[in-house]
Amino acid sequence: MSTKLRVGYVPEHFASPLLQLAAVDPSIELVSCPSGTGQLIAALKADEIDISIALTEALITGIAKKTADYKIVGTYVTSPLNWAVSVGKDSKYQSLKDLKGEKIGISRIGSGSQVMASYMALTQGWVDAEGKVEPVQFEVLDTFKNLRDGVNSGQAAAFMWEHFTTKPYLSELRFIDHVLTPWSSWLIVAPPALISSRAVILKNFLKSLSASIKKFDAPEARKTSSKEFIIGHFGYPEEDVEAWLRGVTYPQDGVENVERSMIEKTLKTLEAAGVLVKPEAGWNLEDFVETSVAKLQ
Repeated sequence: MSTKLRVGYVPEHFASPLLQLAAVDPSIELVSCPSGTGQLIAALKADEIDISIALTEALITGIAKKTADYKIVGTYVTSPLNWAVSVGKDSKYQSLKDLKGEKIGISRIGSGSQVMASYMALTQGWVDAEGKVEPVQFEVLDTFKNLRDGVNSGQAAAFMWEHFTTKPYLSELRFIDHVLTPWSSWLIVAPPALISSRAVILKNFLKSLSASIKKFDAPEARKTSSKEFIIGHFGYPEEDVEAWLRGVTYPQDGVENVERSMIEKTLKTLEAAGVLVKPEAGWNLEDFVETSVAKLQ
């Protein structure tokens, strides 16, 4: 086993406090997973990473469906994610209603892009005679580039990805709408083997990450050093970084806190979207949250 803590993450602006921490903490080994949460879940399953920071809806779905063995140990971002619904530059699709019955591009099975497409169907009222959300047709395209190419080649009608990550590619895409998550957008998960064998290391990491977030999130830092870090590292225009910073919120009292109401709302919404089926005995939230590490509030 590696002596370093292998932390899987998506290389996007949300990761900035983690990147800043890793730059000064040699015990952290960052593992970039640009295809998103589906790739992160696969990496956990393959024991390629020890910890994953990924999207709430896909992580909770993965636990409920037992896709991989992990539990929530913290909250990383408390604000919703702004999913842009993108189509090809010259495609015929003009609004969400045009996408009913069409194929939606996703990165991987179990990814946020897949789960959110079903949630989009729920918000649009695409239901059958029994009131159940109609199954969405998916086209697995893996990478962000393949998704962009896919909506221009006709492989898919549309795909969903975070707004500011997608915005630089509007020369080849069009936004037709946006869908906000009704839950906190990013969680931290770890597998039982790490929780049992390296609990102290895990807790120290969460404590250090909380400190890095506090530094990044300070009002003055948002105006100066944090903004400059994102511009320098990701190359986004200053106006986009400022717009994103106005909307994003991180945990104020440490990443170890996990809101019970947020988990319950996510599960209830994913049931309504046809992503999950509630078990007869109901959900046990301690199956989702590792309470020896996180504080379920």
